[in-house]
Amino acid sequence: MSRLPQLTGAPVLDQVKAQLGRVPNLYAAMANGPAALTGYLALREHLQDGVLTPRLREQLALLVAQENGCDYCVAAHTYRGEKLLKMTPAELAATRHGDDADPHAAAVLAVAREAVRAQGRVDDATLTAARAAGVTDAELAEIVAHVALNVLSNYFNHLARPELDFPAAPALEGAR
Repeated sequence: MSRLPQLTGAPVLDQVKAQLGRVPNLYAAMANGPAALTGYLALREHLQDGVLTPRLREQLALLVAQENGCDYCVAAHTYRGEKLLKMTPAELAATRHGDDADPHAAAVLAVAREAVRAQGRVDDATLTAARAAGVTDAELAEIVAHVALNVLSNYFNHLARPELDFPAAPALEGAR
């Protein structure tokens, strides 16, 4: 049961519906703080126009959710990865482990995973490896922004505990 009411009539939810086509329970709960939801949506919207592909953005969201133990967001981003981006179960599991068959995507995920685990302190070796895999400065900036965006939604979910309105994600073998 959600710890915060899931609002339905808040004007900011019209923006959510315009962006996503529906209002997930996370956003309905976050609407209790209109400034929080508006800020979250603004950052999300601006990052959609960035240099990272939709697939990488979704992979970052899924990886950060996995790292933060946010079952709601793991479920939501597993669903989006499968349905919208046609990712296979194996690709989704690899993402949750911070890996990808593409070296560039794997490097993006490695930077994000280290940023989450080390509170933003990405070491020189990881940064050097990312640059060698072709990760640009613009991508590095956006990786950190996506980590921040997704930490916000993960932490909010931990607080609010909205009811899951996506199919539960499968258990992940070898998860930390």
